[in-house]
Amino acid sequence: MSDLKTRILDAVKEAMRAGDKPRLATLRMTSAAIKQKEVDERCELADADVLGILDKMVKQRRESIDQYASAGRDDLAGAERDEITIISEFLPQALTEAEIDALIDAAITQTGADSIKAMGEVMAIVKPQVQGRADMGAVSAQVKQRLA
Repeated sequence: MSDLKTRILDAVKEAMRAGDKPRLATLRMTSAAIKQKEVDERCELADADVLGILDKMVKQRRESIDQYASAGRDDLAGAERDEITIISEFLPQALTEAEIDALIDAAITQTGADSIKAMGEVMAIVKPQVQGRADMGAVSAQVKQRLA
């Protein structure tokens, strides 16, 4: 079992003991998403796969916050922010802008990319390094801007 999955399951147990219902609900939802992926693919997920699931969950909640905020539903947006906080506990520390810029520069140099046509090659190098540590949409936009 992956270390990350074990940490999440341990956190579920701690939330049960503490009687923290909102945290428990979020952690159970996270655990269920991991188990669903394992059942669908019929394999045990590695930490990188679990990180991908957590990253996707955070992205979904950010999109929901935008929608709730535009609809004037601050209560629901707040609940989504709380879920992001809980899920983010299991993600690695976020990269700074300078670190992201350095990774993008290194990938561009490594691939010799000089046009937008090489964006896929650059992203193939950058994505594993930043997954779960930065918003992939923002990173993609930065790569696109540099290659344009």
